[in-house]
Amino acid sequence: MFMVRPKKVALVLGGGGARGIAHIGMLKVFEREDIKVDLVVGTSMGAVIGAGHCLGLAASTMEKRATSIAWTDLFDPTLPTQGLIEGMKLQHVIEDLLENKTFLDAVTPLAVVTTDIEKAEEVVYTSGPLAKLVRASSSWPGIFNPVKHENRLLVDGGIKNSVPVSIAKNLGADFIIACDVGFCVTRDREVSNILRILLQSFQIMGAELNTYQSKQADIIIEPELGNIDQAGFDKSREIIHAGQVAAEKALPLLQKKLGLKRRRFRFQFLKKKTTKDVDIHG
Repeated sequence: MFMVRPKKVALVLGGGGARGIAHIGMLKVFEREDIKVDLVVGTSMGAVIGAGHCLGLAASTMEKRATSIAWTDLFDPTLPTQGLIEGMKLQHVIEDLLENKTFLDAVTPLAVVTTDIEKAEEVVYTSGPLAKLVRASSSWPGIFNPVKHENRLLVDGGIKNSVPVSIAKNLGADFIIACDVGFCVTRDREVSNILRILLQSFQIMGAELNTYQSKQADIIIEPELGNIDQAGFDKSREIIHAGQVAAEKALPLLQKKLGLKRRRFRFQFLKKKTTKDVDIHG
């Protein structure tokens, strides 16, 4: 017997750099099964994918973009006063993906999570310049320059909240689905340059935060990504596939909790191919 659908269902998409591309695979399953939510909360890569989804972009479209971009083209080195990479190339890619649309164009309400690095505050946006704020949410401190917006200096939302389930609760969700892509803490890889040192630092910090933050969700989808780290953009197809597999595994429970009937003709199960302070604006 199926349950009655909760009043307000939120989808929380966590950060994790390249690992966050797994959200696309999960959304492919959601689209196929016609699973809809009332709110999307995203941080870092989750904000990028979440914004695309809320604007009505098909998961297949985002998959094509993710697997065709030369990720090295995102990097525009700068004099390292606030970061190693300026971040404007990243913003241009985000603008192109989102087609210069705004929060007002979203078919599903969206909340973008950032961190004010000066005030050590979590700042959540539901209005404003969408591409700029998504870029801010994706700006790893020390690697990308912070983003200046309304007298704030904004960086990656994952610094304070890498799986922002608490934000979904604050915005009134009574049922929360979280996609936690986790972090890969490498213990046998040489950390030989500043970029690797920063990435390893984020991964250690994120691994500690994620376990606590994601467990507050009603359903947690956890793609198995092995030793793919935050910079593993060259493995985008494998990452997307892992997200799809994880969503398939969670599907029966998800359909039951949401009061959805299972489809008569099921697709063959996918086999793995390889291996606080909160300020809400809007």
